[in-house]
Amino acid sequence: MHSYTYLLVNLSCIAIPLIASFYPKHPFYKDWSAFLKGNILTATLFIAWDAMFTQMGIWGFNKHYLIGFQIGNLPLEEILFFICIPFACVFSYFALKHLIKQNPLEKIQHSITLILIVVFLLLAIFNYNKLYTSVTCLSTSLYLSFLSIKKVNLSYYYLAFLFVLPFFYLSNGILTGSLLVNPIVWYNDAENLGFRISNIPIEDSIYGLLLIFMNINFYTYFKAKKST
Repeated sequence: MHSYTYLLVNLSCIAIPLIASFYPKHPFYKDWSAFLKGNILTATLFIAWDAMFTQMGIWGFNKHYLIGFQIGNLPLEEILFFICIPFACVFSYFALKHLIKQNPLEKIQHSITLILIVVFLLLAIFNYNKLYTSVTCLSTSLYLSFLSIKKVNLSYYYLAFLFVLPFFYLSNGILTGSLLVNPIVWYNDAENLGFRISNIPIEDSIYGLLLIFMNINFYTYFKAKKST
């Protein structure tokens, strides 16, 4: 049963959003094509990044918790991670747009973005010798800069991120060994800051923000394109 652990984490994350997609009043399943187009683009980039860092030994996987099927040097469960987690997050964005008409982050979203751009850029510069930290922080800073230049309103992006954050820490906590004898995903701490929330490297939160924002941005782009 241990070999299904990572797979069950993925399925647990996507199960409720998948079922809720068929809610008649706001059917998210009608947006699946827009999500999938954006997700393919984002997942391709992240999977390439993941495979490279796995090859370099920046992180790796405990075979005890995997079903044993690999694509390249990545377990199948890791590939599914880049579909299941984004699906749950984009669905959360979709649902929050319908549920919350007055976003409390509307007036401060631009300030939040500017602060994050600067903080992530400084972290990347001062930790250039730690690849997970520097690459993640620099990539996120640049992408936020791009969204800011494009004048994308990120208020619901941030709201969705904050909403899924507790679930992110729960699922990622399991992956990093919070409730297990050994972690499913291990990290080379020489390549990160060494600061963890429970067992989760702080960089995972920044990596997650980039993953979520890219998926939401592509989803909204393809959805708008479909409606024109």
